[in-house]
Amino acid sequence: MGTVVHLSGPARPGPDLKELLARVVRGDRDAFSALYDAVAGPVFGLVRRVVRDPAQSEEVTQEVLLEVWRTAVRYRAERGEVLPWVLTIAHRRAVDRVRSAQAAADREQRVAAASHGAAFDEVAEQVEGRLEREQVRRCLKTLTELQRESLTLAYYRGYTYPQVAEVLGAPLGTVKTRMRDALIRMRDCLGVGT
Repeated sequence: MGTVVHLSGPARPGPDLKELLARVVRGDRDAFSALYDAVAGPVFGLVRRVVRDPAQSEEVTQEVLLEVWRTAVRYRAERGEVLPWVLTIAHRRAVDRVRSAQAAADREQRVAAASHGAAFDEVAEQVEGRLEREQVRRCLKTLTELQRESLTLAYYRGYTYPQVAEVLGAPLGTVKTRMRDALIRMRDCLGVGT
């Protein structure tokens, strides 16, 4: 039997992320490119599990890697490895994105509920106003003609008592008495004050 030869050779260790990050701190773009290639996959995987939406996950991944570029100087080797540090940033950003999306959805829901409530209130007010007008018309029909004309001139046209008396050709005292009686009948008919 023949010997099996492995063409891949021994496993190559990944790049030294601490060394790459140290070079990124000095502004080395090639080092950042290599760091990017090494951590982008794990960052995207973590973000995707939290955010779920692929497009937003890509955006958050880009934001995380940009933050790594800008804040590389904050990394402390004595506190741990580079990848967990980067993944901590990624997790924080992903959770922020989910919270932001939830807050926006909550705001939209409140606005929709408020606008729906307002439309309902407007309809309710219109119906209530229509019912009140119909009840007033019905009650006006229970009055005598002089009472109805006196109230119509005084309350709907803005005439004073002397003007109502002049228009109707009736003594002022009679108009005042008829209007008082008419208001009492309207109050009773409409159920006001009971």
